Amino acid sequence: MSQAPADLHPLVQEYLHELHVLRQLSPHTLKAYRMDLSELQAFATEDSVELLRVSNAHVRRWAGRLHSKGKSSRTIARALSAWRGWYDWLTEKDARRDAQAGRATANLIANPVDDVKAPKRLKSLPKALSVEQALSLVNQAVKEAEEKKDLETVRDAAIIDLLYSSGLRLSELLGIDVMQSKDRQHESAGWLDWDAAEVTVLGKGGKRRSVPIGGPAMRSLKTWRELRDQAELVQDSIALFISATGARLSPRTVQARLRTLAMRAGLPTHVHPHMMRHSFASHVLQSSQDLRAVQEMLGHASIASTQIYTSLDFQHLAQAYDKAHPRAKAGKG
Repeated sequence: MSQAPADLHPLVQEYLHELHVLRQLSPHTLKAYRMDLSELQAFATEDSVELLRVSNAHVRRWAGRLHSKGKSSRTIARALSAWRGWYDWLTEKDARRDAQAGRATANLIANPVDDVKAPKRLKSLPKALSVEQALSLVNQAVKEAEEKKDLETVRDAAIIDLLYSSGLRLSELLGIDVMQSKDRQHESAGWLDWDAAEVTVLGKGGKRRSVPIGGPAMRSLKTWRELRDQAELVQDSIALFISATGARLSPRTVQARLRTLAMRAGLPTHVHPHMMRHSFASHVLQSSQDLRAVQEMLGHASIASTQIYTSLDFQHLAQAYDKAHPRAKAGKG
């Protein structure tokens, strides 16, 4: 690992002084410049290269070392920017000096950081529950519904079962009507086909899609519908999921109810509706390996949006390997 040099190069010190006095950069920004330029000097010292003789190949190699140390793309980009700025300053300094002396500037050094870019920032993987966690959450919701049999707990069980069964977005879920409306003044955004066991929703870009619903989720939905239809306050409501006042359920209510239920199920993570969608996608992909089918069920316009779940699938395999393989367990001792 490169060590920060005890003394910065005089030209680096001069540059930092100008940044402080002329450009009046904040102490925090100056500290970052000093750290990045100190690392540049340390790399040059390690490779026995004079700072004024650094080449483009050197910079690329050192950027690679930063990456191998686990530095983020943002951190590497910041370092390259600091290095580039210093070499630009050197070039301008040489140009001014040569102009004052009346010399040609043909021998000025080229900026060795030009055309060197930080590695692309990796997209963060969506957070998904494990299969065990997802089942624990659904089972907790169903258990509470069977015990209490009240409007909210039965409704919540149906919602969570449907989210995990079909991978719907929260907006899609809340737009579902009990059945497709024939009224032109109220065109249903989504609806359930109770006989076919599938849900039709209006996704992004105004595109409709139909997604199958598993048997357990259909049972939860039918239990909810029976209780819903018995409530006098919903006689005129077409929305499938309603509040205690009969209004179509709000996103915040679903988010809050899911978060509370996850805590009662003992899950160690903050659970939100979109996490159920991610869990659905990754678990179906783990079992089926059918990326195209998952794309269609999620309603992704491009399969590239669905391919991120292959990374989640690999994470699942890596975790299973670490837990089960004798060599993996031995390596942790």
